[in-house]
Amino acid sequence: MASEVMEKKKKSGDTNMTVGKPLPLILRFVIPLFIGNIFQQFYNMVDSVIVGRFVGADALGAVGSTGTIMFLLLGFGTGLASGFAVLPAQQYGAGSFREMKKSVANGILLSLVVSVITTAVGAIFMHPLLHLMNTPEEIYDYAYSYIIWIVYGTIAIVFYNLFAAILRAVGNSKVPLFFLILSAVLNIFLDLLCIVAFHMGTMGAAVATDVSQGISAILSFVYIWKKFPMLVPEREDWHFHHEATKKQMGVGLPMGLQFAITASGTIVMQSAINLFGATAISAFTAGAKLTGILTQGFPSLGQAMATYCAQNYGKGEFARIKTGVRQSAYVSTAYALIALGLTVLLLKPMLLLFFGSGVDISAYLPYAKTYTYLSGIFYIPLGFIFVYRNAMQGLGMGFLPMVGGIVEFLARIACAVVAMAVKIYAVAAFCDPAAWIAAGIYFVIAYRISMKRFMREQQESAEFRQLNRM
Repeated sequence: MASEVMEKKKKSGDTNMTVGKPLPLILRFVIPLFIGNIFQQFYNMVDSVIVGRFVGADALGAVGSTGTIMFLLLGFGTGLASGFAVLPAQQYGAGSFREMKKSVANGILLSLVVSVITTAVGAIFMHPLLHLMNTPEEIYDYAYSYIIWIVYGTIAIVFYNLFAAILRAVGNSKVPLFFLILSAVLNIFLDLLCIVAFHMGTMGAAVATDVSQGISAILSFVYIWKKFPMLVPEREDWHFHHEATKKQMGVGLPMGLQFAITASGTIVMQSAINLFGATAISAFTAGAKLTGILTQGFPSLGQAMATYCAQNYGKGEFARIKTGVRQSAYVSTAYALIALGLTVLLLKPMLLLFFGSGVDISAYLPYAKTYTYLSGIFYIPLGFIFVYRNAMQGLGMGFLPMVGGIVEFLARIACAVVAMAVKIYAVAAFCDPAAWIAAGIYFVIAYRISMKRFMREQQESAEFRQLNRM
């Protein structure tokens, strides 16, 4: 039976990260994630490029101004869904395949509930939230039209992320990449169809995103069903399991809240940016898109850390976890320095890409340069956030990573409040770096304290077993 399971695992392309040299395993796992995340950012950027060129600079600013709301609602939902996949990863590492089926079914049911609640809350509170954020009147209709249709597509986005996280839980990062590339290509086609051909404006960009993510979610589900029998729940598994719900919500809820807390801080930051007018908003949007693309190595490494640590936690390999996390921190630092150099080189070409030929980018460049250069200088602590936070989440911790989100929130809020008081754009642009510095320091300390505790408990457990054998 065990040999049959291992043969199925080998054929399905999953990766056991509990054996072999940690760094080569992690890097092989990261590469598809990195490519996938770049494509994710790319087709999000295509929304903005097509909107900016074919609808106008105000519409571009509108899409950018709602990005923080999108992160709040969808970050909460997808954070929960990603948390739901931690338990299957731990069960995979421990070889508990029957229990893994139950936790997959439970995660799907929980994600359905989360999607419905998130959609309802977003639809009810969208108008008050846009007003609270100081959204300028000239872009308000564009902004609402875009974000409300993103909210309507929450279920598609949550379930795509859930199924991708489940595949990564068993060490398969290549298949989610394939479906993400497919989604990106489809999204570009639908953007052009909805915005250029059907003249649907910002709503068209949102509909294109919803449809492309929905198709990827369906295809991911079908692939899991056909190729990963170890993940497919039995008929009797399709109900809420008390123990699985407790564990999955124990990790997923703090992950979702952490995203929501962080996003709340970015909403206040966006409110500060909005005070400087439509030109500043559009420039900030373009600069943030460049930053988003160049920093995708960090969440990719973080996703790898979550799977790597979860599988090794299931097997009790804590020394191996420490080695992998330490080596990943070195990789993150090197990547941060490369990303900083690319930020300086690519900013002006990025602005030219976003705005039509009739737009004088000299009015936008100072705003974009201030944000991107300030951010680039502090990429190193941003990378540490992803490495250490996701490692802790892979170990099944929920509370400490959530506290890190609060630290990030408070730092960003403090900077935004000062920016709104003194009305200096550079202070508003420093909100992100301030949050990264504070949270990066916190996560390094919290991870090291946690690992000392885990190592001590493991040693005490080994000594106890040895005494019993005597």
